[in-house]
Amino acid sequence: MPNDDIAHPIPDITGYITEGQIVLSRELYQRGIAPPINILDSLSRLMKDGIGKEYTRENHIKIADEIFSAYSKVQEARALAKVLGEADLTEEDKKYLEFGNRFEKEFVNQGLYDRRTMNQTLDLAEELLTILL
Repeated sequence: MPNDDIAHPIPDITGYITEGQIVLSRELYQRGIAPPINILDSLSRLMKDGIGKEYTRENHIKIADEIFSAYSKVQEARALAKVLGEADLTEEDKKYLEFGNRFEKEFVNQGLYDRRTMNQTLDLAEELLTILL
């Protein structure tokens, strides 16, 4: 889209038709993360209807919300690191940077032939969240 504008009419209308959007990130792509999915800008209006106790796992929604929240804080910590430098960040901000790097490399990044079950994916998400404890 022009200037990567996801509010451009084509992706915007497509999102309503498909009930969601998967947004790709040039930055993740340039860092070798594949598929380079930007989870913060991607959305699914149907996800909450297909996850949880009767579909995946009872704590799926809680884990998804925690991952989304933590990853949004990663972006704040990265912005702060650009201004202050990583050495001057708080220990909490450094944990978010570690979480973000590992989340992208281990969770988002998947080889073409890598396969994970939903339970393995949720277990990995829980493991990565322990970085923030």
